[in-house]
Amino acid sequence: MRLYLIRHGEITGAHTRRYNGHRDVELSENGRIQIERLAEYLRERVEIDAFYSSDLKRSIDSARIIADRYQSRPIAIPDIRERNFGEWEGMTFDEICEKYPNAFYSWAKDPLNYSPIGGESTIEVRDRIMPVIEELSKKHRSDTIAIVGHGGINRIIICELLGIPLKNIFRIEQDFGALNIIDFFENINIVKLVNLTLE
Repeated sequence: MRLYLIRHGEITGAHTRRYNGHRDVELSENGRIQIERLAEYLRERVEIDAFYSSDLKRSIDSARIIADRYQSRPIAIPDIRERNFGEWEGMTFDEICEKYPNAFYSWAKDPLNYSPIGGESTIEVRDRIMPVIEELSKKHRSDTIAIVGHGGINRIIICELLGIPLKNIFRIEQDFGALNIIDFFENINIVKLVNLTLE
């Protein structure tokens, strides 16, 4: 299987650095342009057999823009959603540091195991999304598929497929509209491309 793993386009209010998590925010006009560009790039180069995405609007709208070029429709999978940030949902980095300084310090120190109240740890997110990736890789063994996910989700998927410790997730950049390509073989996964953006 070849996986085109994509991050959704830029969202409204992206400059505020909010922890959106499960909040349903819209693509910005620039975000739509980013994904239109990527859709054109992909359509000119590759055939894609199936399209999947998170069920959050920013992801499913991005997936629809790409799938439309192939006269196809994406399938939304709730388990591909971004991390749930619990009480931090919708807050900016500065707001979290001000209101929950101790909790933010604990999360920054151990993001693998610590979760905000009502939210998910990195380990919990991994345990939610990786069974989906495994199931899709079995279903589409000889196919080329696209998944439109989120920054945090994509980082975890890349780390897990390469066998890289999850403590390194923030060392993998995932810009808005980023494209990653991963090939699945019987006993090994090979990352062909990481974080390509089209400007």
